[in-house]
Amino acid sequence: MPITGTTRLLGVIGDPIAHSLSPVMHNAALAELGVDAVYVAFPVAVDGLETAIAGFNVIGVQGFSVTIPHKQAIVPLLAELTPEAQAVGAVNTVWRTERGWAGTNTDVAGFMAPLRGLRDGGLRDWSGRTALVLGNGGAARAVVAGCGQLGFAVVQVVGRSVQKLADFKQSWVTSPLPSALTVHSWADLPTLLPTADLIVNTTPIGMHTTAAQSPLAAEHLALAPDHAVVYDLIYTPRPTQMLSLAAQRGLNTLDGLEMLVQQGAVALELWLQQPVPVATMRQALEDWLAAQAT
Repeated sequence: MPITGTTRLLGVIGDPIAHSLSPVMHNAALAELGVDAVYVAFPVAVDGLETAIAGFNVIGVQGFSVTIPHKQAIVPLLAELTPEAQAVGAVNTVWRTERGWAGTNTDVAGFMAPLRGLRDGGLRDWSGRTALVLGNGGAARAVVAGCGQLGFAVVQVVGRSVQKLADFKQSWVTSPLPSALTVHSWADLPTLLPTADLIVNTTPIGMHTTAAQSPLAAEHLALAPDHAVVYDLIYTPRPTQMLSLAAQRGLNTLDGLEMLVQQGAVALELWLQQPVPVATMRQALEDWLAAQAT
């Protein structure tokens, strides 16, 4: 549909944001549905978040996605939070209400979707397993919550700041997390990796300007069990350096593309209040990535 004076505005905020494929999949869905709306990427620096949200309110933005580095910082700026967002302590989807901006977290559902469908001689059962999470930001919070819902017995979170790790663990004290949550420094990786059934990268290492880097070196991945699944939430480049190294090691790998699709579908349904074409969103991303590879 042509963009007119009545076109509703949706988008995504983050820094960096130029790499985002969210506009590709959301605009494909909007076009198929014939909805008079457009979804665009807004570069918003850390010190510009409050100003940007105020601006969105003035110009009538209907809803937006939130990515690095704003998922936790945006929480105090919202009038309402869903129970999911409250439990996770991070927001990735925002919409307009009569009381102001409201937020939820669709990353949890998006993160779990490919793990629930992963087959290894049958539907994989994650109950009683151990997850190793790299990073302790907003995305890591969604991963920890998802691991809890999937039944992991132990979730080990690795970070670089002792204080941030302590704060991260403390923030879950009152949350209904069935898993045992432990926090560790990166120096602990050699002792953690041999017990990890699932390894998840929630850091930005391997994305954008760090595409040639990996949060785990080949010698780290050599310590992982043969059955381990390595899951990188980054979806471009595809594959990331970490997933390339994991594949060379012979490990099962997942990238963040399906998570992007699934969390985006939940968000778009919330904004539009109608079912959305998930297959179209996924195909739009696959086509875009294939075109970039040629």
